[in-house]
Amino acid sequence: MQIIHHLADMTRWSNEVIAGGKALALVPTMGYFHAGHLSLMRQAGRLADHVVVSLFVNSLQFGPREDLSRYPRDLQRDARLAENEKVDILFVPTSEEMYAPDFNTRVRVNGITDTLCGQQRPTHFEGVTTVVAKLFNIIKPHCAVFGQKDFQQLSVIRKMVRELNWDIEIFAHPIVREEDGLAMSSRNTYLSSEERSKALCLNKAIQHAKARFADGLDDSDLLISEIRDIISANSGVSIDYISVVDKDTLSDKEVIDSQSVLALAIKVGGTRLIDNCFMGSDSQISN
Repeated sequence: MQIIHHLADMTRWSNEVIAGGKALALVPTMGYFHAGHLSLMRQAGRLADHVVVSLFVNSLQFGPREDLSRYPRDLQRDARLAENEKVDILFVPTSEEMYAPDFNTRVRVNGITDTLCGQQRPTHFEGVTTVVAKLFNIIKPHCAVFGQKDFQQLSVIRKMVRELNWDIEIFAHPIVREEDGLAMSSRNTYLSSEERSKALCLNKAIQHAKARFADGLDDSDLLISEIRDIISANSGVSIDYISVVDKDTLSDKEVIDSQSVLALAIKVGGTRLIDNCFMGSDSQISN
C-alpha cells in the first residue's frame, strides 16, 4: 500500500490506473478506522480492481462549536488497518493543499440538506459536498462506497452526483453495529462507560419502532412519541431529532410504510450520535 499526500501525485496515479483499463473505487473517510470503515473497504475491493481510501478530517463540515480539534486521529494505526484490507492507496492530503488561503468555492445541494442533521448543523452538508466533489475530481473513481449510518449524507451525495452528471456509481453499505447494537462511529471513543450504556437507547428505540410497525402501527406521530419516551428515560441524553421520512426526498411522512426511514440524532453528554433504519426490513438504500 502507498500513502499519497499530494493532490497532483494522487491524480497522476489515478490517470495511470484508468489508462490501463482498470476500475477504481473510492472510500472517503475522516480516519480513526473501526470495523465499519474496514467493511466499506472490503466492499470497495469487490467492486473494482483498485481501492483508494481517502483520510481527511474536513474542516469545512465542522461548525464553530463542534469537535474538529478533538476529532480522533492516528495515522499509523489507520495505515496498518487499511493495508490489512489490501487497500492500494491511502490518500492523506493536507488542509493547506485541499484549501488554499484564497479558497472560496462551495458545492451546495439544496432541499434535502434543510432537514434532519441539516437543521442542527446548517453548514455541515455544504462542507461534505464540497470536499467529496474535490475528492471525485482528484481521484476520478468509477464508484464510491458510503456507509448507510450517515443516511442523509448518502442521499445528498447521490443527489449531487445525479444532478451534476458525474459518471460515478454510489454504493451504500449497511450499518455495522457493535455486539450490543450501538452503531459503530469514531465518535463512540468520546463516550464514558456510563454514557455508552445510555447510548444504547438509540438501538432500543429502533427495535421498538420496527416491532411496532410489524404489529401494524403506521401513525408516525404516535411512534415518535413512544420513541421520545424511551430516549428521555435516560438522564444526560438529549434529543436533536426523531423523524420518520421518505427515503428519497427525506420529507416527513405522516403514514409509515415499508420504505419509510426512521432517523434519530441524540446527544449523550457532549457527544452527538446518529442512527437510522428502514421501517419494513433490514434492507438498505438501493444502489
